[in-house]
Amino acid sequence: MHILPAIAAATEEMETIFRDLHAHPELGFEETRTSGIVASKLAEYGVDEVHTGLGKTGVVALIHGKSHGNRRVGLRADMDALPIDEISGMPFSSQTPGTMHACGHDAHTTMLLGAAKHLAETRDFDGTAVLIFQPAEEGLGGARQMMADGLFKTFPVDEIYGMHNSPNGKPGTFDICKGVAMAGAMFFDAHIRGLGSHAAMPHQSRDTVVIASTLVSQLQTIVSRNVAPLDSCVMSVTQIHAGAAYNVVPENAHIAGTVRYFREEVCNLAMQRMQAICDGIAAAYEVEINLDMRNVFDVLVNDHELSDAYIDAATDILGAENVSDISVPATGSEDFADMLRVVPGAYCRVGHTGTTGLHNPAFVLGEELLPIGASIMARLVEKRLPLA
Repeated sequence: MHILPAIAAATEEMETIFRDLHAHPELGFEETRTSGIVASKLAEYGVDEVHTGLGKTGVVALIHGKSHGNRRVGLRADMDALPIDEISGMPFSSQTPGTMHACGHDAHTTMLLGAAKHLAETRDFDGTAVLIFQPAEEGLGGARQMMADGLFKTFPVDEIYGMHNSPNGKPGTFDICKGVAMAGAMFFDAHIRGLGSHAAMPHQSRDTVVIASTLVSQLQTIVSRNVAPLDSCVMSVTQIHAGAAYNVVPENAHIAGTVRYFREEVCNLAMQRMQAICDGIAAAYEVEINLDMRNVFDVLVNDHELSDAYIDAATDILGAENVSDISVPATGSEDFADMLRVVPGAYCRVGHTGTTGLHNPAFVLGEELLPIGASIMARLVEKRLPLA
């Protein structure tokens, strides 16, 4: 393993930053403290420009190489946490009740800061590194908001790269999936309005609890009976809300969930069937069902050539034996996909010693990842923008 010298020297500082961010997590579009630390550190490292306020709390930094070529490479990290109560037991656990960095975005932010420190010190490249610290990745549309605020118009890039930690218990390993790599995602809400009654006289009601239960079971038939067996689709109902008393049949119920897919045609089919099922159940039970469906993540597609470039940089840091391009597509989603629809690039995963899954209240990130991820990102810029 070859950690870049400037990053190796900054490892203790990176651990301090990571632990501080972990202890003070912020939800999407609320990352004011985090973005303030990012902007302050970037200025301290001597980057050429620091811009704040894109996507509400996003930060963009520019670092010019020794030669000011016209090409630009983008590196992106996310900053937001999740609405989860932490139970990891770490000494720097979240001090914010109900909020936790359970997906490792604190590490992603720290790694990009480490890469910034190296690139600003050495500048061994020809062109410009554009560092993007993005808010609100967890389903709130932070990437789309930054682009709506003119991210790539104001700070154009020729290619862009993202990175995610992988709690696979295999530190120092790099995986990438060429082509379609992560699922697109749709969120949905179905609001059921029936007729309430005394629980002792349910015949006077149009029972929304029964109707919601029927709706949940019928939605599952979309994957089993409508989607072709060789296509991939996930339909998960994740919320059911109804009632507030033991002796009242509730008048209203609400279910919510997500659909994951790899082809737009499959998503469209799922949406059509969901609407038809809701309409049919509403007619059968003589109730009103309002269905709201919205795309929140696009399908993430890695450029084949730029995936190879990522592999090349990772090999320099980790060695060829620890780098793989045979990963299969993941049903998880990532809003870096929205950026990849505009700019070609690639997204990878880097392993660490943690083994508790992402979005789990007991998630622990192996800190050995910090200098590894920072070195891969910095080396990527140097290799994609080589000095003559």
